[in-house]
Amino acid sequence: MRRIYFDNNATTPMLPEVRAAMEPYFAEHFGNASSIHHHGQETRFAVEKARDSLAKLLGCRASEIVFTSGGTEGDNLGIFGVVQAGDHVITSTIEHHAVLFSCQRLQEIGVAVSYIPVNGQGLVDPEDVKRALRPNTKLISVMMANNETGVLQPLEEIGKIAAEADVYFHTDAVQAAGKVPIEVNRIGCDLLSISGHKMHAPQGVGATYVKKGTQLQPMLYGGRHERQRRAGTENVAGIVGLGKAAEIALHAFERGDDLKMATMRDQLQIALLSAAEASGVNGAAAPRVPNTANIYFDSIEGEALVIALDLKGLAVSTGAACSSGATEPSHVLTTMGLSPERARASIRFSLGKQNTEEEIDFAICAVPQTVARLRDLSPLWKKKLLATSC
Repeated sequence: MRRIYFDNNATTPMLPEVRAAMEPYFAEHFGNASSIHHHGQETRFAVEKARDSLAKLLGCRASEIVFTSGGTEGDNLGIFGVVQAGDHVITSTIEHHAVLFSCQRLQEIGVAVSYIPVNGQGLVDPEDVKRALRPNTKLISVMMANNETGVLQPLEEIGKIAAEADVYFHTDAVQAAGKVPIEVNRIGCDLLSISGHKMHAPQGVGATYVKKGTQLQPMLYGGRHERQRRAGTENVAGIVGLGKAAEIALHAFERGDDLKMATMRDQLQIALLSAAEASGVNGAAAPRVPNTANIYFDSIEGEALVIALDLKGLAVSTGAACSSGATEPSHVLTTMGLSPERARASIRFSLGKQNTEEEIDFAICAVPQTVARLRDLSPLWKKKLLATSC
């Protein structure tokens, strides 16, 4: 059976160029990047080359890049690294759990947290952030792109509010990096987290931008790695892969590949809405990353649709991979105002660099057929049809 993968917000396949760049650092170039002999210096060169590539991707100094194990560590570092008991933090209700659970932990140790709601399109109102400020506000943390809907937040406006209030501003850019251009100075953030496996690099590696002058308390203690901001021997092969993925992303922006991906995404969602009644795009009127469409199909169970499509060879999801198996509907969709039933009937389609027009055509054919079959089995759909006919 042919397999088509439209769940790239969960993880992306490594690109062949990324894998090729990494291979020498699994065996031939094995040195510890902190060693001063030849073997260490050749891997140190590779780490610093990757750091330069990440700096170009984010529009910052290479010295402001800290390599991590991924987005979760980066979010934790950006939050726990600057906040102490007695401080106040502002975040949104649609954050990834790496941020939300961190904030819950902050509350347990004496930090006040304000959770800003979003509107029906999944957008934070910067004025709500401004109104939430307190004299002891230390940090604002609002994601750049939502992992479930792809909605992009008004970070530049929030960054200005943070700068005027003289508070730190962190953003989880895991779902934005490599999909949309990022300029940290334009955003006005002090801390920004990304993850390699969301942009066709390997799992287990990420990076956090730490603006020069930010007083960051490390989470790990040991050696003096990463300018004493993140102890631990560097994952050289992973870092090399992340650096290569950053180079590929930059070249892709130059070619306009992000616009081509948006066209494919729009083609998919327009066709699905046309073929399946009682459907719609969550966050359709908001700016989104070019690869993501979160679509509801009323009167079905999203997980049943995921399973049925998987049997046809098409991989999609109901939302965040780390929340799979949860009985509660998506916290992102319900805080946007969707009913629990509609939230459970929503499916995320997320494209990657490897996807093709032919695969879009397959999905356009397979999804409406599968939705129709599941609705034929749905008491809710039969009840709705009966009400309509009356």
